Amino acid sequence: MTKTREGELLMIGLALLESWFPILSIASLSYIGALHTYTFSLIIALIFFVAIMIKKDRFSELKNRDAYKDLLLSSFWITVLFTFVFIGMQYTTAGNMAVIIFLQLLFAYLYFNVIGKEKMQVLHTVGAVVMGIGALIILIPNEMSLNRGDLFILIGAAIAPIANLYQKRARERCSSETILTFRTVAGLPFIAFLAWWLEPSVSFDSFMSALPYLFIIGTFIFVLSKILWIEALHRISITKVSAMMALVPVMTLFFAYLYLNEVPEFRQLFGIIPVVFGGYLLTRRVD
Repeated sequence: MTKTREGELLMIGLALLESWFPILSIASLSYIGALHTYTFSLIIALIFFVAIMIKKDRFSELKNRDAYKDLLLSSFWITVLFTFVFIGMQYTTAGNMAVIIFLQLLFAYLYFNVIGKEKMQVLHTVGAVVMGIGALIILIPNEMSLNRGDLFILIGAAIAPIANLYQKRARERCSSETILTFRTVAGLPFIAFLAWWLEPSVSFDSFMSALPYLFIIGTFIFVLSKILWIEALHRISITKVSAMMALVPVMTLFFAYLYLNEVPEFRQLFGIIPVVFGGYLLTRRVD
């Protein structure tokens, strides 16, 4: 199996996990706030990361001083990215957020393919564009108004490819587990402070009600999914990874129908067609 094919399969697995994130978050948000959900999920994830680091003897990788620049920069940009997204969520709708954050595909293409040196085959470029169109068809709500929250999230979308670049570079020098542990330790205090500052305190009963969802988010989304993400970045281009994230809303529609009884609209079902076709073009081998 080629390195590229491995990356594509990792992205499919990642999309499967990430598609559950909004569903699990909705369940948790019925008990505690968004920033507290993020904070507690990170704490749970950190416990697993430390256990993995000990079992695989990854702490020795922290002795590699050459990795620290990329580790620090990736941690900084990831933390800034989520800060803008969470602040923006207070002023806009989930539909607007989903549309705008997916524009990271556009920024990735501009940064790395138009301005930078990352090259894509013409067929793969067409596939990325088609997938992007399909995802926007699925995600754009019937009524969409712009506000300051949208601007915050747009800044987050513009930051995402930069964060991915430094994660990709860091992966050349250390493992996914080390990168994720480092960035969790670096970002957790700041996110916890924002949760304490901006949201009401969480009662014990509310925390215990949200705990099952927090545990799943912390382990499957923030641990397993993020490991798959960095490993995929290690194997394929940032633009391609960003484009394949279009699979997430398709899977979310399916699972939301099964779990939340949310019936998708016709335009959302129609949008699945270009996503699937674009995914076929994007993953097709070009000799």
